[in-house]
Amino acid sequence: MAYDLIAAVDLGSNSFRLQVGRVVGNQIYPLDGLKESVRLASGLTPDKTLDGASQLRGLDALARFGEMLRGFADGAVRAVATNTLRVAKNAPQFLAQAEAALGFPIEVIAGREEARLIYLGVAHTLPNPRTQQLVVDIGGGSTEFIVGRNFQPRLLESLYMGCVTYTLRYFPGGRIVKKLMKEAELAARKELQAIVHAYHDTGWEEAVGSSGTAKAIVDLVELNGLNPDGSSGITRDGLERLRGALYEAGDAAKLKLEGLRPDRVPVLPGGVAIMSAVFREFGLERMTFSEGALRLGVLYDLLGRYHHEDLREATVVNFMQRYEVDARQAARVGRTAQRLLGEMAPALTANDHPEAQLLSWAARLHEIGISVAHSSYHKHSAYILENADMPGFSKRDQQRLARVVLAHRGKLDRVQASTREAADWLLIFALRTAALLHRSRDDGGELPVAAAVTPRGFQLTLSNAWLEASPLTAAALADEASQWAGLGSQLRLRKLP
Repeated sequence: MAYDLIAAVDLGSNSFRLQVGRVVGNQIYPLDGLKESVRLASGLTPDKTLDGASQLRGLDALARFGEMLRGFADGAVRAVATNTLRVAKNAPQFLAQAEAALGFPIEVIAGREEARLIYLGVAHTLPNPRTQQLVVDIGGGSTEFIVGRNFQPRLLESLYMGCVTYTLRYFPGGRIVKKLMKEAELAARKELQAIVHAYHDTGWEEAVGSSGTAKAIVDLVELNGLNPDGSSGITRDGLERLRGALYEAGDAAKLKLEGLRPDRVPVLPGGVAIMSAVFREFGLERMTFSEGALRLGVLYDLLGRYHHEDLREATVVNFMQRYEVDARQAARVGRTAQRLLGEMAPALTANDHPEAQLLSWAARLHEIGISVAHSSYHKHSAYILENADMPGFSKRDQQRLARVVLAHRGKLDRVQASTREAADWLLIFALRTAALLHRSRDDGGELPVAAAVTPRGFQLTLSNAWLEASPLTAAALADEASQWAGLGSQLRLRKLP
């Protein structure tokens, strides 16, 4: 279903942002937005838990966003969370409250997925996306690096260094001296050395900065004439002069420069240190700035899903090819699983429902682990799906996909603790039953089996004659009833003459 208005929410490590856009054809026109300087990363304790104050700041911001999003359909809003909520041990507890405050689900996305979405946003604002771009996005807790051309990223990396974390670590209390700046820059350069050779080998024609740190530095060097000859963007000389101004002030709060926003003061030193390291390691002389960033990329990714250009679908096809999946078997299992789900819950299979999509992907990928080893292949499949880079998928998507695939055979109790949603059990039952029924891997047409949900569990209605002609399947179904009974659920086998 397409929408006239769509919205993206970005739970960054420094700021939370909301962007509302109007869809016209294949373009998005920004209408309204909100920004809250939450500085979530500053509330991350040494043992990687979010403190109460930072959580309250975040929940207050999301409650305001939720008020603005009232009336939006579920499918018209996508909320993503980045580095701090990737690493915080108590992120699940915070996210439950955050979703209640916002009124919409929140996805924690992996670093490379964040980089892909950033590039998608930046590419849609470039005057000439056909040139090869190096995009650098310094966030509060991580920095993303992308080389791409024509809306297609070629290299994607995310490094655990950001303006909030570096300011807290190297500039406690806001004090700025050359020794501390050099230490921060050296630490960033060490992180960059792991990726810089691959990026130089790929090459780029133009360097582009995006998001808050790049925007703050651009404003400071341009508005205060720090660039030579009044040139635009960030130049190496302009960056050096900005560092000199920071040394002279001794504290970012005492910096007297035009264009310095109050919300940027507490994190400026760390951002300047990381940007200086980027210029040195990548050998940059100049960097332009793009207003496109993660939230715009999220909007365009959402738009692509409506126009049947869902990157997740392309990722599934790629995985099937990479792991040499038996496509005919995947199709057999998928068709039967979808039919069983439709019989149990018709609403979940209408209009490209997300649950039916997830079941389709699970059916097509449930055997990828055979490429590792046939024994316990379902465990290998689940491990790959949970831990691989899967463009377009959030971490939650991958975890759910892995859980359903892990449960498609073997003992059910291994997923009992992690499976709490009723919809997950429907998907597991549909996929598990379909895989069992198609164990012979033949094309015998539609199977004489129907499924239903009962007050105590599930029911399968089968042809007695077909069961008698399929003794192995009959025995496997009897074992299935025992597996579900072990969970306190009933699988009733109803035989028709």
